[in-house]
Amino acid sequence: MIFKTKPADVFKERHNGPDKEQMQDMLGTIGVNSLDQLIDETVPAAIRLKKPLNLPAALTEKDFLNKFSQIAKQNKVYKSYIGLGYNDTIVPPVILRNIMENPGWYTAYTPYQAEIAQGRLEALINYQTMVMDLTGMEIANASLLDEGTAAAEAMGMFFAQRKGARKNATRFFVSDLVLPQTIDVLASRATPIGIELVIGDHQEADLNDESLFGALLQYPAANGAVYDYTDFISRAHGQDILVAVAADILSLTLLTPPGEMGADAVVGTTQRFGVPMGFGGPHAGYFATKDAFKRVIPGRIIGLSVDAEGNRAYRMALQTREQHIRREKATSNICTAQVLLAVMSGMYAVYHGPRRLKYIGLNVHALTQQLDKGLKALGFEQQNQHYFDTLNIVLGSADMQEAIRKEAEATGINFLYNGDTKIGISLNQNTDLQDIKAVLAVFAKVAGKSADVLTIDTLPEETDITWADSLIRKSEYLQQEVFNKHHSEHEMLRYMKHLENKDISLVHSMIPLGSCTMKLNATSEMIPVTWPEIGQLHPFAPSDQTKGYEQIFSDLEAWLCEITRFDAVSLQPNSGAQGEYAGLMVIRAYHESRGDHHRNIALIPSSAHGTNPASAVMAGMKVVIVKCDEKGNIDVADLRAKAEQYKNELSCLMVTYPSTHGVYEESIIEVCQVIHDNGGRVYMDGANMNAQVGLTSPAHIGADVCHLNLHKTFCIPHGGGGPGMGPIGVVKDLAPFLPGHAVRKINGEKAIHAVSAAPWGSASILPISYAYIAMMGGEGLTEATKVAILNANYIKARLEQHYPVLYVGKNGRCAHEMILDCREFKKVGIEVEDIAKRLMDYGFHAPTVSFPVAGTLMVEPTESEPKEELDRFCNVMISIREEIREIESGKADQKNNVLKNAPHTAKVVMVENWERPYSREKAVFPMAFLRDNKVWPTVSRIDSAYGDRNLVCSCAPIEAYSENGNEMVAIG
Repeated sequence: MIFKTKPADVFKERHNGPDKEQMQDMLGTIGVNSLDQLIDETVPAAIRLKKPLNLPAALTEKDFLNKFSQIAKQNKVYKSYIGLGYNDTIVPPVILRNIMENPGWYTAYTPYQAEIAQGRLEALINYQTMVMDLTGMEIANASLLDEGTAAAEAMGMFFAQRKGARKNATRFFVSDLVLPQTIDVLASRATPIGIELVIGDHQEADLNDESLFGALLQYPAANGAVYDYTDFISRAHGQDILVAVAADILSLTLLTPPGEMGADAVVGTTQRFGVPMGFGGPHAGYFATKDAFKRVIPGRIIGLSVDAEGNRAYRMALQTREQHIRREKATSNICTAQVLLAVMSGMYAVYHGPRRLKYIGLNVHALTQQLDKGLKALGFEQQNQHYFDTLNIVLGSADMQEAIRKEAEATGINFLYNGDTKIGISLNQNTDLQDIKAVLAVFAKVAGKSADVLTIDTLPEETDITWADSLIRKSEYLQQEVFNKHHSEHEMLRYMKHLENKDISLVHSMIPLGSCTMKLNATSEMIPVTWPEIGQLHPFAPSDQTKGYEQIFSDLEAWLCEITRFDAVSLQPNSGAQGEYAGLMVIRAYHESRGDHHRNIALIPSSAHGTNPASAVMAGMKVVIVKCDEKGNIDVADLRAKAEQYKNELSCLMVTYPSTHGVYEESIIEVCQVIHDNGGRVYMDGANMNAQVGLTSPAHIGADVCHLNLHKTFCIPHGGGGPGMGPIGVVKDLAPFLPGHAVRKINGEKAIHAVSAAPWGSASILPISYAYIAMMGGEGLTEATKVAILNANYIKARLEQHYPVLYVGKNGRCAHEMILDCREFKKVGIEVEDIAKRLMDYGFHAPTVSFPVAGTLMVEPTESEPKEELDRFCNVMISIREEIREIESGKADQKNNVLKNAPHTAKVVMVENWERPYSREKAVFPMAFLRDNKVWPTVSRIDSAYGDRNLVCSCAPIEAYSENGNEMVAIG
């Protein structure tokens, strides 16, 4: 007999949910004969691509991993002593395996539905507490993108808070010892909003200058020197100048914290706390400030509140501080946090506790002292009188520096080379005495001396810190119970699993969030991220050591260009919102290069994501809103009128496609042409790119710039709210203006300043998107888009008799997502929030609530969900609709019902006297499948208002717990 053979691990068959037989059933439900017919009825013919994607043939999972390992091996992992904000660290294996490599943690969504996100919210409270304690500040957020952007946010916050004599001040002092990449990002953010940077020696700064409103200092400085900034800050405050300090988090285990020096904000990165360097990211940038700024702090804050039963519960506090909600009135477009990395850093502090963290800091400092002694014994001059982990060596000539470089690199060692005659050496947690001897051997050989200047084989039991007394930390930190309890691996493992079990992620059920594309993050895509060749490279390592990364970047940029039909791509932006900002800054630079400095109007549809107008304001543009018609489409007549009205000032249009309402607007080509005819450029928000790949493209439609959410369309996991990546693609005449970088020279003379601290953003997660594209191939990517549209229209077909679908295309089809209108339920007292909370009782995360239309649910199933899961979700939504009908008919009480009381915890239903007007079974087992697969919410509905009135954003101290360590006595 003859049998047909086929590879067993064709990746697209693993990635796409429905099989062919299921697809035929789904197409029948929709009412079409074929998938191609559905696509033809959904996607306008005018925007369809004429040729298929020209990408390399799809690889199997085995073949991809074999091929990619060869690419990764082109990277050379040297001992890195470069520093500049990036240091080697030891990731505790228990955290590596159980968080970083655990889909229960990395596939969760942003904790907007707090009742099923208590685990990661508690982990983020730990992180905030860690940052507050170590910096000596009163409040901290749940992380930002990196140190550079955290510093820029501090500058922006200070600028927005000017008052009194400084109300019109426009200059911001920056120490010339701030990290160069941070200064680069500050320059990017300062110019468009009218801030002038004053860069100089902090010891000679003129703080009497009435044009100054703020200042930024580095601690320790970029050259490793440690300064006491107390006097500087005091003098600045005397002139109503606010001061931010960028501080090394590990140094604060030994150094007096900036908060005790009087700093108004402290920023930095927690990379040193158990997060690999990863060639630049992702890392959790931290931001801490005084309580006085709690209403204006950028980013997310996690706070403590109570649930409906009076139990403590966490949620995102002060929701308005997500400034993109304020749209064009925003001073920041921050809409994400590096949650997965913040969780890792917080767990690092939990695992080590204050005692072991101090040991790590002491060991690093003691080794630095030994190296300092050894270098001086060899006759080398070291300039830093006070240092933590970094030495600044001055050489006699450029020839000697070059000789040391050659010898060091031949030995597998990287130093920082400053100018022609200086070398920086920054030690780290991974450094030991043998490493010190190897470094000294390099210097000894070049100096022609014996390397036996270090005779000890173990560090002394005591370390004498010789700093000025004012620099030695005397205050305690991390005295809360959580940091003093889980120090054995078994305890730590159980604690992390305890938190993980409180959350819903993609390991439990589909997360049907509109505009968020929660698709499969395949294991084969994730595996390379933790390889040493990917994770352990310093972002400023010499280029001959990073050939593997260069190939990854080159291939990925070429593939993304083919997918988008753009001419060039920058991989630098670290999030979708940062991609928006970068794209607008490129458009701004293009106009300015042509002498069109006056072009500063951004037209933005009323339906746009809130980050769009926020990003436009940050880019120095004025926002003009364009109306949408009753079908949710851009009002072309209004667009045309406003484009012509502002034709001399028009910079760009910001548009999302398919629209934010989940529809392929037929007029999109005309819309783009109107903008071009009036001298503007078209910026496309790539949030809905999952409905374009292989069928159409931004450049084909007429866009000039588009950001791509790699954490949506291209499979980087959401990580509980981050990491993300937002690369931008551009047409040819905008390519010269793509972001550059102060340290690693990229993109030529016309490049705008860096938008991220690292040259290629969060480089270590780019292999995930690389893997996805390589294993799907052009045909697989196109099929994924088609299946995403199929899955969405299948849900629409099953639910539209129960929930009105708000917007559809001309043939009655939705794109890859749809909006379910729940506003009619208000007449019986049911809000859309009640449906969201009731979904938790069924084991589902809610779709996107009240965006882009209040009182609605926006549903996006993605292509990864199989028919069985789609049906389970639809059956649940229909069951909830029946529960609403019971209220409508009077069978159930309007105020005391399963929706209003949702979610129901085990503790609630286990009470001895059940007094609710529905059964316990109806509360927690409303459908049969739940008896075998129940996900229990751990808290009842949370009272957010209570938490905002009684703001607590850190762990309770030990004395606030009862004897068993589980119940809080008070939360005030």
